[in-house]
This record gives sequence, structure tokens and C-alpha cells, in this order.
Amino acid sequence: MKRAAVLAVALVACKTRHEPQPREPEGSASAVKKPFGELSRADFNRLAVRENLPVYWIADTNQDGAIDADEVAALLFYPTTGHWSDGHALTPDFGRAYDQLVAAAKAPPPSDPRIALVIRDLDAGRPTLVRTDFTALSEDDRAFVKHMRRVADQIDTLYANQNGAAALEGTLPPDAPSHSLFRRNRGPRCVAPATEHDPACSAIPGAPRPIVDVYPAELQASDTFCKTLEARKDATALLGPFTAVRDAGGGKLEAVPYAVAYKDDMEGIASELEAAAAAMKDPAEAPLVTYLHAAAASFRSNDWTPADEAWAKMTVDNSKWYVRVGPDEVYWDPCAHKAGFHLTFARINQGSRAWQGKLVPVQQDMEAAIAARAGAPYKARKVTFHLPDFIDIVLNAGNDREPLGATIGESLPNWGPVADQGRGRTVAMVNLFRDPDSLAARHAQAASVLDAASMKLYADTTEPGLLATILHEATHNLGPAHEYKVGGKTDTEVFGGPIASVLEELKAQTGALFLLELLRAKGIISDELARQSYVDSIVWAFGHISLGMYTGSHERKTYGNVAAIQIGFLIDHGALTWDPAAAAANGSDHGAFAIHADKLVAACDDMMKTVAGIKARGDTAAAAALFAKYVDSDAVVPHRPIAERFLRFPKASFVYAVVP
Repeated sequence: MKRAAVLAVALVACKTRHEPQPREPEGSASAVKKPFGELSRADFNRLAVRENLPVYWIADTNQDGAIDADEVAALLFYPTTGHWSDGHALTPDFGRAYDQLVAAAKAPPPSDPRIALVIRDLDAGRPTLVRTDFTALSEDDRAFVKHMRRVADQIDTLYANQNGAAALEGTLPPDAPSHSLFRRNRGPRCVAPATEHDPACSAIPGAPRPIVDVYPAELQASDTFCKTLEARKDATALLGPFTAVRDAGGGKLEAVPYAVAYKDDMEGIASELEAAAAAMKDPAEAPLVTYLHAAAASFRSNDWTPADEAWAKMTVDNSKWYVRVGPDEVYWDPCAHKAGFHLTFARINQGSRAWQGKLVPVQQDMEAAIAARAGAPYKARKVTFHLPDFIDIVLNAGNDREPLGATIGESLPNWGPVADQGRGRTVAMVNLFRDPDSLAARHAQAASVLDAASMKLYADTTEPGLLATILHEATHNLGPAHEYKVGGKTDTEVFGGPIASVLEELKAQTGALFLLELLRAKGIISDELARQSYVDSIVWAFGHISLGMYTGSHERKTYGNVAAIQIGFLIDHGALTWDPAAAAANGSDHGAFAIHADKLVAACDDMMKTVAGIKARGDTAAAAALFAKYVDSDAVVPHRPIAERFLRFPKASFVYAVVP
């Protein structure tokens, strides 16, 4: 399970601004116009996405308004590669790419309304770079990285087969924006809040609906096919997470193991993982090598327990790398049952040690507190989970690489003995959303919806949000969790896949609020940090509300639903109030929220009783009431003004580069 963040960043206006420059004496060197200074950095990066070019202007480090050789990055996961700089000078290839972007900037708006919509969807994302420099590594370590990059490409291919994108790629029209949208969005659909519900917004004319490969195509002709499958007597067998449902003829369906359904793809990944293991010569990385071999075997056998066991033995103490490869999360699946293939490749960040030292001693106290709120029939149990390791993402592939935003915390695995016995791993991705533009834009978003007094509680530092992520991921392992059954049924069997996913994330994010008081009362965190983390989670929720409650194909947006329920709950309990006439902290917007800090603890306590109690009892009626009141109605939560304020800013859309 994971915690997602969608932070917005400001985009410079499309029109290039030219500042007046002092006139230099004729003939002086500085009077010569510097090349590659015609586009602003924001325009350059935005247009590069439109033109599907794997190039990124990192920063104008010398403040000269033009691109220099050390300011450009070549991006991964594009259909072409770019050789833009030799470190000292920009290449002719870069010159041609720059000319293409200048021409695109001067071109008239497209006459094709579909392409205009595609461009609007692309522009809703702000390319945000994740760049890792490996030049200081040993030759063996760099060889290992190269193999992991190949694994990433293969995982992308497998996931495209799984989610139905591969079947449609051959129907793409020739224009660059359509190809770029298909690449970024992992298929033809538009994903931005302003475009995803427009049926004409698609990378492919006619807007064909992707047919996911994990269910027969004929079943997916019905909008209720998920419920039909869940109602079958053989639903448990058919809907296992590591199988694809196939038509066996005569109206019979069968569950085919991933290792059979995607044999060639999985064999290729297994071979590359073994090559990565062979490349890693550092004897201190024995646990990593063991995991890579175990994962390779699991790709061939479809038994993921050995890989989970080896992976769970990797820690911040015995490896400098974080690798998780295989099928895990179900959010991509319209039925929320089938695990999507992904790769998370990162470096271990040792900053987690301090938080682990603070929170490990109170794990059982946290479980007891949540169990008390959940009530019967749930009973507190002994918990032994790992608190989050901090990781610096190198690259995400497959189901990990989202078009807009990114996962900032994750607890895995979701099934099997490692999960059931609380021996999984939890991580927080600490190098995402840390760039100055992201932080500044989030501040501006908060100031557009909070009143001045509440805005004083907001912190521009990253610690309050990091604490929320840590507690969110910890709570996935607390209370009625992975292995819990009520009446002999799992949460998926009780609520159905999509609702069960929302409720589990709702429980986890409620833990991010509820557990703050426990930690504050024990002196583990300060009063100030507790207040700041409450506010950070409220702003996080506003961000997800702004993205809407449903996708363009009317699947629930897990975090949007979670956010609306939490904000609605806080409003109903007086911890948050909306005044349509109040001035926002930015001084220009009218209509603002006020946070009543003195009521937050009681409201979050009652929220945990409600949410954990629903999961503990399998209370479908109470769950339905939450969705009806807060998600599917704006009687309590003012969805529209939140969306209008937050959507002024494009969302971070992560792009990746590796050096060398």
C-alpha cells in the first residue's frame, strides 16, 4: 500500500519575457548575443514535453538566461535518446532540438481540436527532474546500474502489455504531442483534472478505451464486469493478484499465472536481474544479490514468497541500494484486484535512523491505541513491522511511474506470509517534491485556501509532511490490516476491491493525523511539529480533492476519496470551517478555511474510531454513508473552490536522468 502526493508547481507564462540589458560597447565580447537564450526555462521544458524530446533544462545556474553545456540533462523513458552535451559544449543535436522548440513556440495553435486537448493535458504537468549522478561509483557498481536500467525498460514493456497500452500503440497518429501524451500517461487517456472527463481528449483519434489484458476483452464491454466477476462462486480463484483471467471456452474462465500469461517478458526480466546480480561484486551487498536472484526465480515461478523473504532481509544496515521489482499494487486495475508490475530503484538514505529510533519503542502503543478505537471484534495484536526506511529515488518504472505526481510512501508486500507476519518493509521517498519550485507553489496553494491565521501554522519545511508519510505507512501495519478478516472474509470480499482500497488508505492517512497526539503526549515530537503536521496533511488533502473523485472512466480516485472524507469529517467536527466571504491568506482570493487547532485532537480521535471501526466490523452501510456524504456530494466539502485554487498550478510530472 502506498501514500501518494500530487504537488503543484508554478509555470511561467507562455510568452517569453525579455529583460532589458545594459548596452555594451560595440565590439565587446559580451555584446555578442549568446545562443540558446530565446526561450525561458519553463517554456523550454514545457515545449520539450509537447515535442516528445528527451531533453531538460536543469537550472539557469549562472543566471544568464540561456542554456549552457552543464545545465542540460538527457532523459530516460523516451522513444529516442539524446546526446545534448559533451560536458563542455552543447552538441549539434541540441542545436537542432532547440530550433525545433523555438519553431513550436512560434507555431499557431493547432487546428485539430483533439491535438489542442492533448496539448492542454500535457501542459497540466510541469516536468520535474529526478537526476542521479553515478560518476563517483566503482565500475562494477555502474555496471549494476546499467542492468537495472535495462530491467526498468523491460518492466515498462510488461506493464504496457498488462494495462492494455501496448495493444493500442500501433494506432497512434504521427503528431509529436499525441506520442508524448501516450508515453507520459502510459496509454491514450488524458489524465489532468481539466481534460480527463472530456471524451474527445485522447492520444488516438476516436478515443479508444484501453482494454486491460488481465481480463477477457468481451467481459470489459460491460461497465459492471468487476461486480460480475466478484459475484461468481469461483471469484477467489479468478481474482487472485498474480494471475490473468482468460476465456477457456464454453463460457468458462480460468486464472492463468502471470509467469505463463507473460512468459517471454518475465523470462527476459529474470535474465536481466541475474545479470545485475552478477555485476554486483561488492561483498557487502550479499543481501541485495540474494534478493535479485530470488526475484528472478519468482518471475519464472510466479511464487513471490521467496522474493519477499529475501527482500525483507534487506535493511539500511546491510545495503546502500533499494530495489523492489515485481507485481504489487492494484490501483491501476479497474477492479482493484490484479497486481501491477513495477520497479522502484533507489539509494538508501540514512536519515531514517533517527525516526526509527524514536518510533520503534512505541509501535505496540500505536497498535493498542488504534485497536481501542476500532473496537470489537478487532483485538490488539503484537506488531513487528519495520518503520520507514528513507530512500532517494533513482528511477521508477512500470506501475510506479505516474503521469502526474508520485508515490511518497509505500508498505509492501500486500499479500503472503511476509505481510501477514508484519515482516514487510516500509519506505518514504524523501527526494521527491523537494525542489524549490514545488515548495514555493505548494505555499501559494495553501495561501489561496487558508485564512491568514491558519496560514501561520503552515511550515515551508519538509519535516511535517515526512512525518505524515511515516505515520501513514506505519498505520498500514496497525489495526485491521492485511491479514484481518471479519466473518471469515477479507476487506476486499466484504467491500469490493475499489472501496476496500479507499478504506485501507483512509485508515492509513487517518493514522497520520490520529497518532500525532500520541507522539506529542509522549514527548517524541514537539507541539509545534504536531501542529505543522496536522496542517500539512490538510493541505495534502486539498491537493487531492482538487484532482476530483473519479477518473475519466469513472473509477474511484483512491486518494481523492480519502481526502474528501477527511476534510468533510474535520468540517463536521468543527476543526475546520469554510467561510465563503473570508479573505484567503494570499490577499486576493475570497472564501477561506480556518483551522481550529484546539479541536483537531478530538476530531481525529473520532475519525479513527469511525474509520477503523468500519474496517473492524465490515460495516458496508457506514462506509457507504461516508462516500455519499463527503465524496459524492458538495453539501459539506466545497469541492469546486478547492479545485479552482489548486488547479491554477500545473502538477509535478517527474522525468528521470542518470549520469553517466
